[in-house]
Amino acid sequence: MRGDRAEHHSGPIAPDHDGVQKASGLTGGGTYRRRGLFGKRRGPESRPRTDMLDAMKKIEAIIKPFKLDEVKDALHEIGLQGLTVLEAKGFGRQKGHTELYRGAEYVVDFLPKVKIEVICADDMLERAVEAIQVAARTGRIGDGKIFVSDIAEVIRIRTGERGEDAV
Repeated sequence: MRGDRAEHHSGPIAPDHDGVQKASGLTGGGTYRRRGLFGKRRGPESRPRTDMLDAMKKIEAIIKPFKLDEVKDALHEIGLQGLTVLEAKGFGRQKGHTELYRGAEYVVDFLPKVKIEVICADDMLERAVEAIQVAARTGRIGDGKIFVSDIAEVIRIRTGERGEDAV
């Protein structure tokens, strides 16, 4: 096998086939390192930190605009502090509606919505989702959707804090 050769090469890291490179020292032994995309080292220092993996979640909720204050208050009550709000337009099953304006009928395809983004610890997820659901529900079509995804890492720009401390 080519990757298991113990022979020395002229430089400190000599290329072998398939991106495997041998780091040889002056004493004769060596360790193999695999190079990733763009020749960057892929070793323990470049792997995602597993202690934070799945420790935080991102909740994205698309809701009706008039429900924003209720949802914000409900999230504040359970202890969530940060919130990002975006104005959005879209449609789901309701597929818009028609409006009468000055005697003419217009089809409104994209309805005004609000998108809320919240990052929370994994143990707060169920309480946060339930708070959004209860506060945003009207019982009619178009109440919205909630999406949950994993966050690998959070970094506060000002201080460099990482993980839950940065949220």
